[in-house]
Amino acid sequence: MPVALETEQLSSLDRGSLLWLDLLSPTPEEFAAVEEALRLELPTRQESEEIEFSSRYWEDESGIDINTYFLVRQEDKFHNETVSFILREHFVVTIRFSDQRIFTEFSRKLRLSPRSFRDGADVLSGILAMRVDVDADILEVLSREIASLGRRYSQSFERPREFLTHITDYEDINITIRENLSDKHRVLSSLLKSTIISETLKKEFSMMIKDVNSLIVSANFNFERLDYLQNLFLNYLSVEQNKVIKIFTVMSVIFLPPTLIASIYGMNFRRLPELEWSFGYPLALLLIIVSAVLPLYIFKKKGWL
Repeated sequence: MPVALETEQLSSLDRGSLLWLDLLSPTPEEFAAVEEALRLELPTRQESEEIEFSSRYWEDESGIDINTYFLVRQEDKFHNETVSFILREHFVVTIRFSDQRIFTEFSRKLRLSPRSFRDGADVLSGILAMRVDVDADILEVLSREIASLGRRYSQSFERPREFLTHITDYEDINITIRENLSDKHRVLSSLLKSTIISETLKKEFSMMIKDVNSLIVSANFNFERLDYLQNLFLNYLSVEQNKVIKIFTVMSVIFLPPTLIASIYGMNFRRLPELEWSFGYPLALLLIIVSAVLPLYIFKKKGWL
């Protein structure tokens, strides 16, 4: 049965009866007590967060050491936090530096059906399976939100800044999920090649890899959908800019003839025939109006406006 241990109790751990030890933000004293009681070396936080693959998965005759990403949500942001698994003989030690609900849920599951988990490898498999399911739920919610964003803005981009903010946020989340899934895939692939893991568990890990592959495809599709929405938005901006340019071009053409006529009759020459004609001024005004209206009429008839 899962129980909470105080620091002073860690030194009395029985390696022979231990199934799972979960260390949450352990202190140096707790690290030292566990290492002495279980006769193993635990990775520090800095060591567990190294990105080299040899630091993410290590296997020898004594057991398996795994450092893998778990998604952590803080408000509306996601980031990857490293969780370490130290698998030895029949027990496993997990080390994490943030409170994650999945460990509480798995502890409850272990309490309800302890016989389903015979050794540490079963615990490792159970936690990873639950984590993959949670990642699938997160990715499904993200996919629905991206689809909803597309439906909301595909017809109108009245709030472009808000739209771009959504696109950026969703891309950041999807990148984080994609990195997480790639890391899971590497770890599961290594577990399939392990000489320590039983064939029964390898079948479970094989199923997890298939699930992870499906999730990677979904994450890639989210990237494609976000790219499509970005291109749609850029095309919309291009069309709107062309409309503005078109209006200014038409206005320039419309006002060019009236400006020409007004310029002609505004020339400061002594002899202009129309100056002494009583209908000269009304005629000039009429020419200006006609020269402005006629191009506008032609443009509308041609469908250019």
